[in-house]
Amino acid sequence: MRFSPRLPNDTATLLLTSTFIIVLIGLANASHDVASRHTKTISIVGAILLLAVYAIWIRQYLASDERPAGSEDEVARVPLAVSGAFLLVAGVGSAFVSDWFVHALQPTIHTLHISQAFAGLVIVAIAGNAVENVAGIVLAHKGYPELALSVVKNSVAQIAAFLYPALVLVSLLTVTTLTFTLAPVYIGALFGTALIVWQITHDGEATVFEGAALVATFVILATVAALE
Repeated sequence: MRFSPRLPNDTATLLLTSTFIIVLIGLANASHDVASRHTKTISIVGAILLLAVYAIWIRQYLASDERPAGSEDEVARVPLAVSGAFLLVAGVGSAFVSDWFVHALQPTIHTLHISQAFAGLVIVAIAGNAVENVAGIVLAHKGYPELALSVVKNSVAQIAAFLYPALVLVSLLTVTTLTFTLAPVYIGALFGTALIVWQITHDGEATVFEGAALVATFVILATVAALE
């Protein structure tokens, strides 16, 4: 499968920029550097800058004449304002559904002695991303590789460079403050994943071998999470 490398490269840039902040904080904490005492401040500054970078990217992406193949074939049937309202309502609804799903999963987690990391990285991730993953496969099968990648990789960019930084800032209003601090094993996993995704997609070509490499990467991460 061949596709335009622009979107994958942009997404990789966003993911690597997010990982850069996480790696720096992880190194500061591991080495007990002076900066480790200012993790909250670094996270706030990093979150603001990531949101600014994401805003610049999304503005550039929306204003660009380059669109994923297949996205221009149909005329919009719903006004932009109405589409935005639907998207907002769907987003709020999905947040509640996700919360209900996680709570409903707790008895199973305790009964089967499943780690919280495995539940979050594997069970919740697969269930939560099922729709976009299926949509990506269907679009690729129909011959719209750029649109398929847009559906899947835009989600990655939104989580790494928008949702996570936004939650860091929102958490300042709550009792628990979220930072970019992660366990060392997951810092390594995130950095390695970002590099692998960039390496596989930057050339504008997808092969069975590369797909198998991505699946293997996820299974290895799932194994680590399961054995915590």
